[in-house]
Amino acid sequence: MPIEEDLFEKLRVELRRGSLVLAVLGALREERYGYTLRTSLEEAGLPIDEGALYPLLRRLETQGLLTSEWREEAKRNKRFYRLSPDGLEILARLLGEWNAISESILRLTGKDK
Repeated sequence: MPIEEDLFEKLRVELRRGSLVLAVLGALREERYGYTLRTSLEEAGLPIDEGALYPLLRRLETQGLLTSEWREEAKRNKRFYRLSPDGLEILARLLGEWNAISESILRLTGKDK
């Protein structure tokens, strides 16, 4: 891989990492368990490995942004996640920030015309 592609890939991963938090919070306005969350992210164009998703979910829950509960479904125990009230507030604030950043970038790059 040429150096330019390697550099691009590193920067792409860095950009994507922050976006995934916002995507996960947005997707969890509806209750989901890990597999359906992962599938919905992938269908939206944001695939994520299980090895990255579950630590992210645990961190967001520890931060008070998600709640979870174990339930049996189809004879299997599954952990269901959803936004907490604090998570809903943070999501709204982060979306506002995301939109402001996006508008600024579009203005700076001349893509807002």
